[in-house]
Amino acid sequence: MLAQIEKKMIDQATIDRIMDAAQIVDVVSDFVTLRKRGVNYVGLCPFHNEKTPSFSVSPAKGLCKCFSCGKGGSAVHFIMEHEQMNYYEALKYLAKKYNIEVKERELTNEEKQAQSTRESLFIVNNFACEYFQNTLKTHPDGRSIGLAYFRQRGFRDDIIEKFQLGYCTDSHEAMSREALQKGYKKEYLVKTGLCYETDDHRLRDRFWGRVIFPVHTLSGKVVAFGGRVLSGQTQKVNMKYVNSPESEIYHKSNELYGIYFAKQAIVKQDRCYLVEGYTDVISMHQSGVENVVSSSGTALTPAQIRLIHRFTNNLTLLYDGDIAGIKASLRGIDMLLEEGLNIKICLLPDGEDPDSFARKHNSEEFRAFIEANETDFIRFKTNLLLKESENDPIKRAELITDIVKSISVIPEAIVRDVYIKECSQQLRIEDKILVAEIAKLREAQSLKRNKPVSQQLTAEQAPASSHPTGSANSLSVSDAPPSEQPTYQSYIPQEGKEGQAFYRLERLILQAVVRYGEQVMFIDKDEQEQEHAITVIAYVVSDLEIDDLSFHNPLHRQILSEAATQLQQNPHFKAERYFLTHPNPVISQLSADLINVRYQLSKYHSKSQKIASEDERLLEVVPTLVTNFKYAIVTEELKHLLYALQEPNIANDNEKCDALMKRYNALREVQNLMAKRLGDRVVLQ
Repeated sequence: MLAQIEKKMIDQATIDRIMDAAQIVDVVSDFVTLRKRGVNYVGLCPFHNEKTPSFSVSPAKGLCKCFSCGKGGSAVHFIMEHEQMNYYEALKYLAKKYNIEVKERELTNEEKQAQSTRESLFIVNNFACEYFQNTLKTHPDGRSIGLAYFRQRGFRDDIIEKFQLGYCTDSHEAMSREALQKGYKKEYLVKTGLCYETDDHRLRDRFWGRVIFPVHTLSGKVVAFGGRVLSGQTQKVNMKYVNSPESEIYHKSNELYGIYFAKQAIVKQDRCYLVEGYTDVISMHQSGVENVVSSSGTALTPAQIRLIHRFTNNLTLLYDGDIAGIKASLRGIDMLLEEGLNIKICLLPDGEDPDSFARKHNSEEFRAFIEANETDFIRFKTNLLLKESENDPIKRAELITDIVKSISVIPEAIVRDVYIKECSQQLRIEDKILVAEIAKLREAQSLKRNKPVSQQLTAEQAPASSHPTGSANSLSVSDAPPSEQPTYQSYIPQEGKEGQAFYRLERLILQAVVRYGEQVMFIDKDEQEQEHAITVIAYVVSDLEIDDLSFHNPLHRQILSEAATQLQQNPHFKAERYFLTHPNPVISQLSADLINVRYQLSKYHSKSQKIASEDERLLEVVPTLVTNFKYAIVTEELKHLLYALQEPNIANDNEKCDALMKRYNALREVQNLMAKRLGDRVVLQ
């Protein structure tokens, strides 16, 4: 059955037709009221609440952008974000809008193999979801046990239907037997975790005798299941809840129960409520509070936090008043603060959890209670721990350390400062002491993210595997005299250094590649006097290769490499067009962001101070950006060496200290040579 499913994708020619037809003003106007301002249009951003229009639409560029929250891109990106579609769903949406026939091509054997397993697992999960729903509605046990349980919990039929709740009978193989009869493969039933195989190679249903809660992805696909045993079955099983195991399509740390049903309400309310269990989410939906998700009883993971952060900066955690449970969960909340979310805590009345409280109140009453009782996380944590440490100096010192640690991970300096002042008053301690401790912690966190040279290798030249990301950039700087050219390893991580000057310059170089990549900067001659047109892409690739250097961000490296390949293969290659319509939505979104920002070339003029032509500006600016990029990396390396030289184990080891000093002095010479070459144009933006 599954083997007969055809695997297709939209061909590039059709994508180009859709992109050409999709007028950005026309597309955005379906959802946003726009008014003309100069050559562009503006309106209220649909992705966050605002009173002053900051959402700009450029017909000339075919792009939109909110200058407040930063969201935007092409017409496809707008539909992806607004309608929560994936890339191909958004393309089909626009194709339908403009009456374009979607031409799909057959995938290659390799592409089919890559997609086959994932699609098959989703198809099997969809079958199981329908099977469980049908069992709940039509099977005698489903109605008398499963449906009776849900109705006892107060769930209406429309809510049961909305969340696709189901039931699996106490037969150990009823579901697997029907799946096999309908042609679903044993391999996929096991891989999804719906079944497991016994020692004698028989299939057993994992969820027998349980009511079923399907888990949906952000796009609404059933990715996993949770099954709760009913009270009448507890003597036969050990676990109250059974969940799908990890699979090729399901990673528990990446999913949030209810996110598919909550995403639009989260955006509209600009707040997400986080609860513990399935029934908490369902009961709150039934009461009219839909901007709620569940971590399914586990601590939040970074991936789940980022999923919430896609829709809002504001998160309220709802607790049932169990202080021991709350204290245990506090340890993971620092990750939320580090992500930049605004965290609040709301304690429900004694004896109530979100499920029971929602069944007794409508949405207005529930929201009113939360607004009246929610407390800022730092304030809540301080008050909670103060009660235990009020008369114990040692515990009080531990409390201060704990609070300071939480404040230190907050990325915004202004928010940190507000918390410092407030905690200073609550804890009755001078704010300058808190400031000093937070500064120490942030410095330690910075060093931990980017360890000093001495912690990564000895003073001798290390192999590439010593690099923290798995490969080192061995940089031989060609500005130094041939006899003195030093060779050194780059110890800067590929990711996590986005605030550094070299990373911002890397983005500027990539911006030049995307916007002007195929344009000719100058004509060069080889040894045979043959002329060669040097494009922006060719210059950047060549100049980085001279020093055996590459971009630090993997996505940036992919774009540059792909640009070079396309330029060689396609004489009509246009970088901006190619990357804006790239089949990888991450690349196309990044390209749209780079195009949307006013390009830095407008700052520069030729040496004669006249208005320079575009190719003249490229010839001056692109080499300057690349050299500035190299200069910034050398500067960063020097800083790392200084950190290493200050460490006691290095300072007390003459051999290591001398080796690092030699390297430091060599890099200083390189830095000086670069500075002379750049002159007064060294501006690390």
